[in-house]
Amino acid sequence: MPARSSERPGRSRAGRRLSAAALASAALVSTGLAGCRSEGERGAADAGPSAADVGAGPADAGTGAVDVAPPLLGAPPRPRAITPLVEPRCPPEMVRVARRFCVDRYEAVLLDKETGLEISAFYPPSRRAAASIERVWSKMRLELGDDDARRMELPLLPGWQKQREFEPRAVSRRGVLPQGYTTGAQAELACRNAGKRLCSLDEWRTACRGERDEQFPYGPTYADGRCNVFRESHPAAVLHRDVTLGHSDPRLNLVRVAGAPLLRRTGETATCASAWEDDAIADMVGNLDEWIDDPEGTFVGGFYARATREGCMARVASHDFTYFDYSTGVRCCADLRMPP
Repeated sequence: MPARSSERPGRSRAGRRLSAAALASAALVSTGLAGCRSEGERGAADAGPSAADVGAGPADAGTGAVDVAPPLLGAPPRPRAITPLVEPRCPPEMVRVARRFCVDRYEAVLLDKETGLEISAFYPPSRRAAASIERVWSKMRLELGDDDARRMELPLLPGWQKQREFEPRAVSRRGVLPQGYTTGAQAELACRNAGKRLCSLDEWRTACRGERDEQFPYGPTYADGRCNVFRESHPAAVLHRDVTLGHSDPRLNLVRVAGAPLLRRTGETATCASAWEDDAIADMVGNLDEWIDDPEGTFVGGFYARATREGCMARVASHDFTYFDYSTGVRCCADLRMPP
């Protein structure tokens, strides 16, 4: 009996090689036919992978294929996340001017830098100077002016202000009597202790003229009474009968004429506001003169009794940086800051 072959009947090795070749040829034909599909078939094929195909990624992992859905032709681009534009701003008590710098909304009161106690607005912000002026005027008030003037008491000087050294810090507040009796050097220190600085002349005038760039906070021409300037009387004339005498008298900024105070509280004169964006700066003309950054000594704006119609262009440069009187006050500037 002849030996049995290990081959299955009808399938020689050559036959198997032939079958493999035929399968490969059939695959090539099938691939070629795929390129000859109808328009409808092509459209279905070009529509991208089906949900089943997308979800089949893990099952196909062994094939080495990577399922990445290509972007559809003509589809709108995916929206990108837009980072909102953050603009540099000013501290809440300041107003942004020309998108370049910040200015205090109100003329300043002064606080003790260490304790936060309020410094008297009617004496210089210095222990030695304040105590000296209190001693001098406790006698001089009885020698000048009429009977009513002589009966007018000095404002209180807090005991702590006479007992220890202190440094002033400027604070911008609405509805208070602003600090007078301040030298240029003290004004500079007060702004620096508040993290601010004195304004340059250009900054101060730019802020005063408002967005409309006009000579007065309220318009292009002088209008009597719109700002607290060029008032009907001078406090030294009321108390001393001479406008040239006694400009360190602590009572001057408390003088009233016909029942109305000459020095007004901050923001009280609503018609004297320099508009910027949706905000405004109060009393840049009138109320008190304001020191600017000039070591030679310059203050601007005019105080309530100064006979000036120059508005934002009013300027006094005849005193040095160590000068003070009842009319010299403080307003600070600062650089813009990015919000935290």
